[in-house]
Amino acid sequence: MSTVPEVVVTGLGATTPLGGDVASTWSAALAGTSGARTMDNDWAEKYGMPVNFAATIAVKPEEVLTRPETKRMDPSTQYAIIAAREAWKDAGSPEVDGTRLGTVVSSGIGGIWTTLDAWDTLREKGARRVLPMTVPMLMPNSPTGYVSLEFGARAGAHALVSACASGAEAIGYGVEMIRSGRADVVIAGGTEATIHPMPISAFAASRTLSLRNDDPASASRPYDVDRDGFVIGEGSGIVVLESAEHAAARGARVYAKIAGVGLSADGYHITSPEPTGDGQIRAMRDALKDAGVDAENVVHVNAHATSTEVGDLVEARSISTVMGSSADRVALSATKSMTGHLLGGAGALETIFTVLAVHNRQAPPTINVANPDPELTLDLVRDTPRDLPAGDIAALNNSFGFGGHNVALVVKNA
Repeated sequence: MSTVPEVVVTGLGATTPLGGDVASTWSAALAGTSGARTMDNDWAEKYGMPVNFAATIAVKPEEVLTRPETKRMDPSTQYAIIAAREAWKDAGSPEVDGTRLGTVVSSGIGGIWTTLDAWDTLREKGARRVLPMTVPMLMPNSPTGYVSLEFGARAGAHALVSACASGAEAIGYGVEMIRSGRADVVIAGGTEATIHPMPISAFAASRTLSLRNDDPASASRPYDVDRDGFVIGEGSGIVVLESAEHAAARGARVYAKIAGVGLSADGYHITSPEPTGDGQIRAMRDALKDAGVDAENVVHVNAHATSTEVGDLVEARSISTVMGSSADRVALSATKSMTGHLLGGAGALETIFTVLAVHNRQAPPTINVANPDPELTLDLVRDTPRDLPAGDIAALNNSFGFGGHNVALVVKNA
């Protein structure tokens, strides 16, 4: 009887509002740095937008990529390529047959800059001026396609779309590709580039964005009684997943194991979470069962926690239910307080944070929580990092998305 392969993380890559790579992003997160800032444009005045700030990318793609690359890729793909190259190099550029290498790189919204720019061109200049590369640039599978081309991945190139859970679900699917025997190595993660006046205006209209124009750095405040919505962010997080056997055979450095994957759907509302947290609870419990981990062994949770009035507490109650009597011993982090909400890239970046938390035994802080909501009974890591215990430990990363998508990943020490 064949055994299911263990899946380990051997490479990490990112470009985020906190830094142009993983090291700078992680360092800034541990320091409690906010990536939210007033935007250097006239959008608010020009379009009457109620929000003039966002968690914009720290290092512009044109500083990293060649001009031909930026011309043929939507920004969402540019971010993914930058992060994937870093992750691949970090993994030691493994030698692997292309038929045993896969990619799963997701985006919640896709190439919206390309889509809207092309529409403007069509209206203002006519059909002949629309770029021939428009469709390959705007496709939501463009990031995974370009990553597969970059590294010659032929086991499969996938792009799961589950709104703000997309990046985490992509990593979960990458795990399944290895477990099922389809691949030995998978480049997986998420990306998003939606800091554009239209989506910002749309999110603002839905009353999900913070309106703290006077103090962007403190706008994202998960679990604070004065939270008023999320801060939109952009960027990409990519991991290199590998079967433990393949990694050991080449002597790879291993950060941690992705030991469990839990997926569910609310079937309740297109934007609001199901009030009892039933779907979230099922996803977390399924991930723990998949990992063979008891709730009492979980020492850290990186929460989805976007800083919305309803969503934060539904998740907090769900975590408390799953953790049971051990809930007060779990170090809870809400890193969107620093990065903003990367939408389809959020779950992937937060998986990287969870992997590094387990690897370095240090939970990142949650900032901007001056007045914790009295309904929060979990142990929130505030302002400064917290050391995690020695020995065998496990952590959870939660990602939830519009449409009722729930994803939970269990990370264990290597």
